[in-house]
Amino acid sequence: MAKLIGLTIVGLLLAFYKNHQSSYRTRLTALREVTPVDLPNCNFVKGIESGAEDLEILPNGLAFFSTGLKYPGLKEFDPNDPGKILLMDLNEKDPAVLELEIRGDKWDKSSFNPHGISTFTDEDNAVYLLVVNHPNYKTTVEVFKFQEEERSLLHLKTITHELLPNVNDIAAVGPESFYATNDHYFADPYLRSWEMYLGLSWSNVVYYSDGNVQVAAEGFDFANGIGISPDGKHVYIAELLAHKIHVYEKHANWTLTPLKVLNFDTLVDNISVDPVTGDLWVGCHPNGMRIFHYDPENPPGSEVLRIQNILSEEPKVTVVYAENGTKLQGTTVASVYKGKVLIGTVFHRALYCDL
Repeated sequence: MAKLIGLTIVGLLLAFYKNHQSSYRTRLTALREVTPVDLPNCNFVKGIESGAEDLEILPNGLAFFSTGLKYPGLKEFDPNDPGKILLMDLNEKDPAVLELEIRGDKWDKSSFNPHGISTFTDEDNAVYLLVVNHPNYKTTVEVFKFQEEERSLLHLKTITHELLPNVNDIAAVGPESFYATNDHYFADPYLRSWEMYLGLSWSNVVYYSDGNVQVAAEGFDFANGIGISPDGKHVYIAELLAHKIHVYEKHANWTLTPLKVLNFDTLVDNISVDPVTGDLWVGCHPNGMRIFHYDPENPPGSEVLRIQNILSEEPKVTVVYAENGTKLQGTTVASVYKGKVLIGTVFHRALYCDL
């Protein structure tokens, strides 16, 4: 009888493992191959060699890049180099990036590990850059003021909170107010790995203002990118491992009401919203297995989606760019400016292409 019980337990454990292994591979779209889609006149952005996980373009054509991310479970090509914020003027004929000097008495450059970024411009046209930071693999949100003439950032504040344990991306709605995605519930690396493997869908979206945090939406399988419509009435949230983009109605008290969900066959990462058309530009991972289990002989591919008329009954989804990893690995973000598109990656290079 003891042997029978033992075999039964082993059988149940094996069945449980097999079921979750299959689910894990499905969530990572492990078998998907991309059909290449090219863009004209693509060039690598000079000066970006170890990723540009997120980027933000101001209306005047100045683009900020978050570079050098170290993230648990992902490949690191320059593990000992601190991250940087780079600037690129898209109005130049042959634009190149420069590193923005960060000034501040309490600023620690050595532990800078930037992730998602977002800008806010106030009524006096002062530009604030909010940056998700992971110093020593913890989470803070850093508030900077952009000093355009000096081409530098002034560090104003470091924000921490127990409800900001694993921030991935951020959408600023004020100099120190924002929505943020937590991509995991647990902060401990071991528990995070099990949370992801089991697909617990415990990650969330929070709203922060003046030291207070409230949960705005929850129940996500790796909440990732977040964006806001140009009129400020809707919030878009990318659910990476469920292959979904959620549309929420934003209310005056900053609460969110679910409106609709779009499903995809790819892992949706960062969302950029065109301020003119309202179109969503989404950096995607066509095969997540190759991102989280990196093999240089079989590198992760890249994919960029454009979503038009997202609030309509039939949004138009277009694959603007797709590549199998021979040129660009691990696309996370894409954003447009005057007929051109910038494409960033988690740990590889960046492209600048005509549309």
